[in-house]
Amino acid sequence: MEKSTKKNKNNFLKECLSWLIYLVVLGGVYLTITHFFTMATVDGTSMDPNLYNGEKMLVLKQSEIKRNSVIIFDAHGEDPEATANDYYVKRVIALPGDTVSYKDGKLYVNNKVADQSFISKKELNVGTRYKFNGDVIKDWDISKLSSTKWVYNQDAKVVPKGEYFVLGDNRSVSNDSRYWGFVKESKVLGVAKLFPWSGTAKHRHNINDLAK
Repeated sequence: MEKSTKKNKNNFLKECLSWLIYLVVLGGVYLTITHFFTMATVDGTSMDPNLYNGEKMLVLKQSEIKRNSVIIFDAHGEDPEATANDYYVKRVIALPGDTVSYKDGKLYVNNKVADQSFISKKELNVGTRYKFNGDVIKDWDISKLSSTKWVYNQDAKVVPKGEYFVLGDNRSVSNDSRYWGFVKESKVLGVAKLFPWSGTAKHRHNINDLAK
């Protein structure tokens, strides 16, 4: 009986240890995955036609942010009207140190015409104007917007260090950097990517492959 009791106790300890190792490994895998990836759902039409309302996205938390990256960020403290847990999805147009301007229907980054082939000509032209509460500015730059329209980042002339200038692809309705300023790097959740089965090949290309 004594040997049998010791044997049962040893088996029980081995089984507990096996479960403990399994849970530790499972927890490690979960933490690793959540450190690098998460999921998000598009809410609204500001990124039409490349992201539609209700579409699922993969968010790469550690991905490098480049021009034309599509990012998810915490808008609270960036957009004065955003509340806690308001996350926006927008496209990065300019990086720290860049200049941005819009003139004669063309968008310029560092005084060079930016490639905007991922949106329609209408959104590139009329849609990219500053339009808010009946106020229309056909031509603008960071200095003009920051000095008259922004609560934060007033009198900025270039994109500050550690921040980004973002626009929605559906410029006509997008609430973005034109209206409230820059996005701090610390506010960025990650870079959005479409799944291989999402949308069309063109839409996937416009979200996944244009960052540079």
